[in-house]
Amino acid sequence: MAVTSILSRTVTGFSLKLARCLFTPTKTFHTNVGLLQGSLEPLSEESRVTIPAVNRPPLPLITSRTLAFPPKFKAPRQVWVSNLDTVDEEKLGLIDLHPDVFADRPRMDIIHSNIRWQRMYRYVSTAHAKVRYEMRGGGKKPRPQKGSGRSRHGSIRSPIWKGGGTVHGPRNPTTYFYMLDFDSRLHGLKATLSAKLAQDDLHIVDSLDLPTDDPKYLEKLVEERGWGPAVLFIDDTDYMPLNITAASDPYGHYNLMPVYGLNVYSMLKHHTLVLTLAAVEKIEERLLFHLHRNDASEARCKFTLDSY
Repeated sequence: MAVTSILSRTVTGFSLKLARCLFTPTKTFHTNVGLLQGSLEPLSEESRVTIPAVNRPPLPLITSRTLAFPPKFKAPRQVWVSNLDTVDEEKLGLIDLHPDVFADRPRMDIIHSNIRWQRMYRYVSTAHAKVRYEMRGGGKKPRPQKGSGRSRHGSIRSPIWKGGGTVHGPRNPTTYFYMLDFDSRLHGLKATLSAKLAQDDLHIVDSLDLPTDDPKYLEKLVEERGWGPAVLFIDDTDYMPLNITAASDPYGHYNLMPVYGLNVYSMLKHHTLVLTLAAVEKIEERLLFHLHRNDASEARCKFTLDSY
């Protein structure tokens, strides 16, 4: 009898523990109306709050990716994928970034050459110095050619006269355009993306869809996540969602840009770089294609004005 009772109690206890592990009670969310009124009466059905479910794919969003041109001696960099539909950041999953694009050595000399190239190719000097035929006056010969014992002159606006024209002065407009070589432009993008990732200034989101077009929502979201005063949002197309377009329009420091416009100067001008999953795919596809292209010799040829 003693052995039978012990076995019965053991089986019963194990069954209770198993039921507690498998059974998950449902949670009901209530408002704090009763606490504010100072009463201990049970809450009515009207005071209960229904939390709407967020429409997003099941978590985790991404666990692994098949990287093109997989590296042999570098490990992929893993970055969290977050959301924009709530102010508080939620981790949706992990994404693997290609080390040849996002883990390159940040060459400061290449980044500087890209910055100088971008600032100089759009700069046009308006400095203008007049030559002798643009100066006012000087039409009459100042003195006779012979007989006066003085030097021969044909105009008082000659460059050797005071108040005359200028020789070899700046002429308007003067452009300082030059084309940076292909490798510097390619490695400049890689170095800047790697520097942003190393400084924790690069963030990946599932999409740029916002629940509202209120600018205050975007400002509060950026402030809550500590993204800094200037943020650059990158998507794979130039058709941005309506809400984020309207929310960022009043601010000059929240900018939207498609992938084909990504450049070194804009990335360094903003404190934080926010990429969508589609933008990451497009950036890696384009940069890896140029790194492993077969006709690289044609791309590295000297730039001419009639080249396309």
